[in-house]
Amino acid sequence: MNRWPKFIIVLLAFVLGSSSLPRVYADSQKDWHLGMQAYSFNRFTFYEAIDKNKALGMRYIEGFPGQSLSKEKPDIKADHNMSPETRKEVLQKLRESGVKLVNYGVVGLPNNEAECRKVFDFAKDMGIETIVSEPPEDAFDLVDKLCKEYGINVAIHNHPKPSHYWDPETVMKVCQGRSPRIGACADTGHWMRSGVNPLEALKKLKGRIISLHFKDLNEFGSPQAHDVIWGTGAGNARALLTELAGQNFKGVFSIEYEYNWLNSMPEIAGCVSFFRKVAAELSSTEYKDVFKKDVSNTVMTPGSWAFDAEGVLSPTPSGHGDIWTKERYGNFTLELDFKVPEGGNSGVFIRTGSIENWINTAIEIQIHATTDGTKHGQCGAVYDCLSPSKAAVKKPGEWNHYIITCLDNKIYVNLNGQDIIDMDLDLWTEPHKNPDGTKNKFPTAYKDMPREGHLGFQYHGNPIWFKNLKIKSFD
Repeated sequence: MNRWPKFIIVLLAFVLGSSSLPRVYADSQKDWHLGMQAYSFNRFTFYEAIDKNKALGMRYIEGFPGQSLSKEKPDIKADHNMSPETRKEVLQKLRESGVKLVNYGVVGLPNNEAECRKVFDFAKDMGIETIVSEPPEDAFDLVDKLCKEYGINVAIHNHPKPSHYWDPETVMKVCQGRSPRIGACADTGHWMRSGVNPLEALKKLKGRIISLHFKDLNEFGSPQAHDVIWGTGAGNARALLTELAGQNFKGVFSIEYEYNWLNSMPEIAGCVSFFRKVAAELSSTEYKDVFKKDVSNTVMTPGSWAFDAEGVLSPTPSGHGDIWTKERYGNFTLELDFKVPEGGNSGVFIRTGSIENWINTAIEIQIHATTDGTKHGQCGAVYDCLSPSKAAVKKPGEWNHYIITCLDNKIYVNLNGQDIIDMDLDLWTEPHKNPDGTKNKFPTAYKDMPREGHLGFQYHGNPIWFKNLKIKSFD
C-alpha cells in the first residue's frame, strides 16, 4: 500500500474548496508542539499561512520578517515593525483561527539595544515565546540581559555553511555561561546540506535545544538537496525524534518545507502524519492494563472470559460472546499479543459507539490465521474496508504482536514490527463504499463513524488467546 496518496487526495480537496476544517489534533507526546514556519508559505500572505496551518490541524505557527500581511493589505509586512493597531488585528486573526504565534525569526539581533528592544517588545506584545536569530557573538551579553528581562527565549539558528553557526560546536560555544533562555533552533535540513549528521548534532546540543526547524531531505551533503515528506528521505527522521524524546526535549517543531512552494500542502500533510504517528509511539504517557485480572472492568456475559495464571485472556469452555471495555477511548495506542489456531478467526474492535449495536458502530482490526481470507479479511485488515500492505502474521499457534494507534481520522496498524495499515477515515465518504469503488457492508460512511468508544475483543466461535493488553490514551 502506498502510504501517502490517500492523504494527498484529502488535502487537495481542502485546497480546492472544502467547506469544513479538520479539528486541531491532540498532542500525543506531552510538551511537543508541532507547527508551521510561515516561510513554507512565503509565496502566500501571513493570513493565508495561518489558514493553511489550521487546515493541517496544527495550533502553532512561527512567523518570519517580511511576509505580506494579507491579500487586502499586501504592503504591510507581518513583522516587528507593525503598528500597534495592526498587531491587535493579527492577534484577533490568530484567536479566531485557534493558532498561536509561538516563534518569530530568523530575525536580526545586532549589538544595539534599541534595535533589539524593538524585536523583544514585539515578541512580548504578540505572546511569542522564542525569537529565532543568528546574533553576532559580541551581542550575546545584551541578548542574554534582554532574555532575562522579558522572559523570552532566543534560539540560535544554523543556516548552511558558510554561515557563522552552521557547526553545532559554534552554537554550544556561544551558549556557554549563558542563561537557559539562550539555546539552539536546530535546523536539521541545513545541517544535512552542510554535511553535518543531524543526529550527532542533536546529541552535541543536548540541553540547549529550544526549538527546531525540522526537515527531511532527499540526499545528504548537497547544497541542492530539497525537502521531502518526513521519514522518506536521508535524514533518519525517526531516529531524530527518538533522540529528542530521550533528551526529554520540550518545545516547538516548526515545519519549514522549502520545496514545491505553490503546491506543498499534500507533502506537508505527510510530514504531519509521520510526526503524529512517531510522537504517539514515543509518547511519555504511561501504558495501563486494558483489563483487570479479575475482569471486573469488562462488559461481557458473566463467566465468558478469564485470565489464566500466566496472564493469558481467553474465552472459557462454557463461555460465548465478546468482551468489552467499560471505558471509552478516542486517541490511543493499544498494544497486545494474540494467538490463534489453524483456521482461527477473531478481531479487535476499536471506538465502538454502542456495544449493543457494535456491528454498525465499531471498526474491526481483523485477526485471522491466514493472509488470504476474504477481501479485506486478512490478518491485519480493517475488516471489509482496507487490506494490509503486506503479510506479517506468524504461523497458527505462534504469538503475534499488534500495535494499533488511533489519532483522530488516522488509524495505524503495526503487526510483528511491520507497518501494515495507514488509514485515513476521512477518505471513506460514502456508506457501503470504499475509496477504490469496492463495496463494504457498512451503512455508515467511515468518516462518520464514532471517533471514540469501547474496545472489544471478538469470540468468533474459535479459540483465541490474548495477553499483555496495554493502552495509553492521548485524550
